[in-house]
Amino acid sequence: MVLPENCTRKEPPEARIANGAWLQRWIVACRGGLGGRTLAIDGLERGTTDVLLQLEFRDGSSQSAQLTPARTSYRVAEKASWLQVATTYTLLGIEHILEGFDHLLFVLALLLIVRDWRVLLATITAFTLAHSLTLAVATLGVVRVPQQPVEAVIALSILFLASEWMHTRQGRPGAAARWPWLVAFTFGLLHGFGFAGALAEVGLPQHAVPLALVFFNLGVEAGQLLFIAAVLALGWLLHRLRRPQLLLRLETLVVYAIGGISSFWLFERVSAF
Repeated sequence: MVLPENCTRKEPPEARIANGAWLQRWIVACRGGLGGRTLAIDGLERGTTDVLLQLEFRDGSSQSAQLTPARTSYRVAEKASWLQVATTYTLLGIEHILEGFDHLLFVLALLLIVRDWRVLLATITAFTLAHSLTLAVATLGVVRVPQQPVEAVIALSILFLASEWMHTRQGRPGAAARWPWLVAFTFGLLHGFGFAGALAEVGLPQHAVPLALVFFNLGVEAGQLLFIAAVLALGWLLHRLRRPQLLLRLETLVVYAIGGISSFWLFERVSAF
């Protein structure tokens, strides 16, 4: 971190690894304040890593910014605006869901099971409501759930949907085929705790916790809708080929891959208890 000339570190940085991210925290004293000054990450432009910069000031206010190889510095605002917080946490939400392969595989499995668009709409809505609810209560500290069991059950939920697809193909539709919205809501509660664990590691600006939480969730929903739209568009293109046997084989291959990956995650996460 390249600090302005008027700033000195009061103590060595505290560093740790959490959820695959390298976290550093330190206290800095700046004569005349940080407003209008520029902070930068030296060498960030030579890599592929993003950095979430979060500043907490003595008056209780805070600012957040996402630095990338294309944007390696941040000019500290005299006063943080709600738009700055909204933009940062929306982008973080989109990035988190698009990098959360377990959540995306769950949604993909739902899309493969549910064929009727009305039922699909109700199912995705139920999943969204559920994980939004638990994301909020867990982030605000109303409910605390150990993260490792949550991650293991998320892997189990994906494996469950893969097996449900197989049962449906064999003429034995299970709960996911008969009540997909209920299954999506139930497992969505667990996925929300998974989102909350990631957000807890990132942190929230103390002066705007509800605002950051709302826009992080909106970012998650935006990323989820982008993924669903991409899958449906791909499915439409494949159906244009008018080769149902090829499509069925491809779908079966995808489901087996989902089941295999989720099984690996399940054993890996359980063994980490």
